[in-house]
Amino acid sequence: MAEDGQEDLEERRKRLANELGALRKGQGGENGKKAETSANDRREMSKGLKLSSEFMAAIFVGFMIGFLLDKFAGTGPWGMIGFLLLGFGAGVLNVLRSVGYVAEPEDRLKKDGK
Repeated sequence: MAEDGQEDLEERRKRLANELGALRKGQGGENGKKAETSANDRREMSKGLKLSSEFMAAIFVGFMIGFLLDKFAGTGPWGMIGFLLLGFGAGVLNVLRSVGYVAEPEDRLKKDGK
């Protein structure tokens, strides 16, 4: 009786090993897809960080130019407000150009044939 239990246990172990091997082969394709998706996620994340840093840099440069103009020319907050708005506009334009909604000036000239 102890032998029957051992044989039965050995048979079940082999069957489970075969099933596990089949499952691992099936997951091999999914791991490749997960790695590809992960690479795409990282690529999109880096693109988003690039766009946000360009946007924030444009606003910061506009702010600093306006602040320095106000400090040296004594124009009050108007230089800072004006250049802050210009920086915001420049940041939006940079993001739109990077995404592809607005063509680069050189590309527009080539299309017009000038």
